[in-house]
Amino acid sequence: MSRSLKKGPYVDIKLMKKISGKKPAELSVIKTWARNSQIAPEMVGFTFGVHNGKQHVEVLVTDDMVGHRLGEFSPTKKFVRHGGKMQKELEQKRQMAEIAAAKAAKEGSSAKK
Repeated sequence: MSRSLKKGPYVDIKLMKKISGKKPAELSVIKTWARNSQIAPEMVGFTFGVHNGKQHVEVLVTDDMVGHRLGEFSPTKKFVRHGGKMQKELEQKRQMAEIAAAKAAKEGSSAKK
């Protein structure tokens, strides 16, 4: 659900204090836990270390990101992959087929010489 227009965007006060009056080149990574803070136009060019629950993910703010939340660019869950035993078997077969094709191509090119 979006925030009421009469309230305006939520930008963390501490975060704005850290960047106020400074240029993006002056500061390195600004660490923050305020994932719910919206990105303001003043933040463009700065690099934020947004906490994802385990570590700080570096986010370089661009013009396209204005209006979005900082947490959108720091995923909290790591995708491993779908499948299981069957998926591993299919990947092994695919890998063996690629190796066999590469060997056949190599033998074919050496036979022509």
